[in-house]
Amino acid sequence: MRIAVCDDEPAMLEYLGGLVLRWGEQQGEQVAVERFPSAQALWFAWAESPRFDLLLLDIQMEGMDGVALAHKIRERDERCVILFITGTTEFMAEGYDVSAMHYLLKPVDEAKLFACLEKAAARLRRAPRQLLLPVDGVQTRFCAEDIFYAEAFAHTVCIHTGASQAQVQVSISALEQLLAGEPFIRCHRSYLVNLRHIRRIGREELLLDGGEKLPVSRRLYAAVNEAFIRFFKGEEA
Repeated sequence: MRIAVCDDEPAMLEYLGGLVLRWGEQQGEQVAVERFPSAQALWFAWAESPRFDLLLLDIQMEGMDGVALAHKIRERDERCVILFITGTTEFMAEGYDVSAMHYLLKPVDEAKLFACLEKAAARLRRAPRQLLLPVDGVQTRFCAEDIFYAEAFAHTVCIHTGASQAQVQVSISALEQLLAGEPFIRCHRSYLVNLRHIRRIGREELLLDGGEKLPVSRRLYAAVNEAFIRFFKGEEA
């Protein structure tokens, strides 16, 4: 889980970030935490790379507040989970407009935060991963489940879905990181393929549901074949 913690009180920012890391350790959940001292700082980071699964947002901050930030993010991302941190119940009604999962009142209780994080993790595991990727300079949304494969070129990656294809301005390694936790695997240094859409694997090529054939490198064949078998046995998400 990639989690952003945003609070303009330095002590609270460190406290919340520490609690999130402790929860991850206790649950055996892989957690990456980034701390932001203002809504503006988080917005700039998110606009550049919409990489967060969960946002812990203080509502009352100088400049842009947490609710305003949540509205901006919701315009482009419906998947990420939002938890509001607040010292008052005054603004709770506004959170429903951005589908906030929960409010936590300051001082934040560890047990209540941990319960929210577990609920958020369960929700994220059920939800299809949504990606925002630059296409001709415009952030465009892709659903991970719909991507059949990605093909690397010199400075772009071509994403193929069942119905279309798009050139995105990211490297294939960066795309692979964004899809961490999803059933994607490299079958060749230039190809990243979705295990959901593989019909058959041979030693030199694989066949997709749409009829496309992709090369399989000799070095990667064993790993791809094992991942394919495990996925369809339900052993790997």
